[in-house]
Amino acid sequence: MTDLKDRIESLVAQSQEPGGVSRGPAGDAVADLVRALNAGDVRAAEPTADGTWTTNEWVKEGILLGFQIGRTVDYSSEQFPFYDKNTFPVKPLRKADNVRLVPGGSSIRSGAYVAPGVVCMPPMYVNVGAYVDEETMVDSHALVGSCAQIGKRVHLSAAAQVGGVLEPVHATPVVVEDDVFVGGNAGLYEGCIVREGAVLAAGVTLTSSTRLYDLAEETVHTTSDGSLEVPAGAVVIPGSRAVDSDFGRKHGLSLSAPIIVKYRDADTDAATVLEDALR
Repeated sequence: MTDLKDRIESLVAQSQEPGGVSRGPAGDAVADLVRALNAGDVRAAEPTADGTWTTNEWVKEGILLGFQIGRTVDYSSEQFPFYDKNTFPVKPLRKADNVRLVPGGSSIRSGAYVAPGVVCMPPMYVNVGAYVDEETMVDSHALVGSCAQIGKRVHLSAAAQVGGVLEPVHATPVVVEDDVFVGGNAGLYEGCIVREGAVLAAGVTLTSSTRLYDLAEETVHTTSDGSLEVPAGAVVIPGSRAVDSDFGRKHGLSLSAPIIVKYRDADTDAATVLEDALR
C-alpha cells in the first residue's frame, strides 16, 4: 500500500495549496482507499507487536480528502430519502461476505471493514474508516464511529455508542479489543482503548479525561499518551465520587466515576457469553 499512501499524502498536500487539488486524480485515489478499507487491507489504526496502537494518519487524511472532494448525490429509494457524498455510499455487501445484516434500518458506510461472522441488529450504524472484526455483534441502536477499531467476538449491546476520532488525524481512534463486552447505553469516546476481555456494564461512560477507579488493585487509571486505557479483563460499573469542596459538601454533590470492581472470572464469562442460538 506504499503507492496509495504516497498518492494520498501528495494529494492532501496539494489540497492545501492555492487552487486546491484536481478532482480526477483525488477521486481515483479516494476510490482506491475506500476499496482497501472495505477489504480490510488498510486500517485507520492497528496494533503493534507490543500491544500499542499506531494511527495511520494517511488513511484518516484520505478519508477527509474524500469528504472534501465528494459531491452530495441522491441515493434515495422509493420510500427512503437519502443524500450523501458520492465518495462514501452505502457499503456493498453480498451473501458471500457472510455478514448477517438484519432488516430494519441499519446502514454500513463504504470505507468500513465488517468481517465474516459479524451480526448487525437493526437499527445500527457503522461509519467510514471503522474496522469490525470476526464474530462481533453490533446490537440495536449501537454506533461504531468513524475509524473506531472493534476486535473479535465483541458484543456491543443495545444503544452502545463507540465514538470515532477522525480528527485530528494523529489521534488514536476508539479501540475495543477482542472479547470485550460493552453494556447497553455505554459510551466510549475521545480515543479510549478497552483492552482484551474487559466488561463494561450498562451506562458506563469513558472519555480521554475520565478517571477510572480500580477497587481491585487500589489505583486510579488516568490518561496516558492522550488515551484512557481500560485494563484487560477489568469489570467496570458506573459509580460516583464526592465533590471535595465546601460547596460540593454543602450540597451533597458527586461526580460520575466509573469503577473497576473486579477482574474477569468464570462467573463473568457465564454472564456475558454470546448466545450461539442467536447466530
